[in-house]
Amino acid sequence: MKIFIAGATGRVAKCVIENLTADGHTVYCCSRHAGDLTETERIKPVNFDLHFNKNEMAEIIKDTDAVYFLAGSRGKDLLQTDAFGAVKLMQACEQVGIRRFIILSSIFALEPEKWAEEKSLQNITNYNIAKFFADNYLVTNTDLDYTIIQPSVLKEEEGTGMIEVDPDHDGSNPIPDVARVLSSVLTMENTFKKVIKMRSGDTPIAAALSNI
Repeated sequence: MKIFIAGATGRVAKCVIENLTADGHTVYCCSRHAGDLTETERIKPVNFDLHFNKNEMAEIIKDTDAVYFLAGSRGKDLLQTDAFGAVKLMQACEQVGIRRFIILSSIFALEPEKWAEEKSLQNITNYNIAKFFADNYLVTNTDLDYTIIQPSVLKEEEGTGMIEVDPDHDGSNPIPDVARVLSSVLTMENTFKKVIKMRSGDTPIAAALSNI
């Protein structure tokens, strides 16, 4: 498949790109800093800005088969990037007929009542608000075959390959495990139109995803 990734220079995206190219896909790595990426047979850097309008986005993505939104402003541009940037990319997908859309979100982003309960979420309320509106738009205002991945706190540590899906409380996830989930759901139809909350657990990723 030809796969478009928004936010291709991020921590999670780099692992996702490794997984997807290893599986034989061609990845269009889109970023404002595409010049920092090395082009290979399966990696194609593309200059892309989430401040573009939806028509500009549509022109760039029109020849791809699936889209990942893995971008994040780290609190510096929440409205334009994390919220509206995601929405415009969804709209662009529908405009050119791309149905598969996978987005990286935050655990309990669609459950504001949990934000005050979970200690790790109490200091990122504005981020969760941005994710709330982006995720909500995807679920209620599009007909895309979406999957929303909502991990717990990201940790830069070696992956375990073991997760818990739909936990009652927050936890943490090694970045490689989140990346493996994101790349695995690409063609898993049982994950279409699903929100997947996750944290580290004791179930192998493949088994956990198969049981969704």
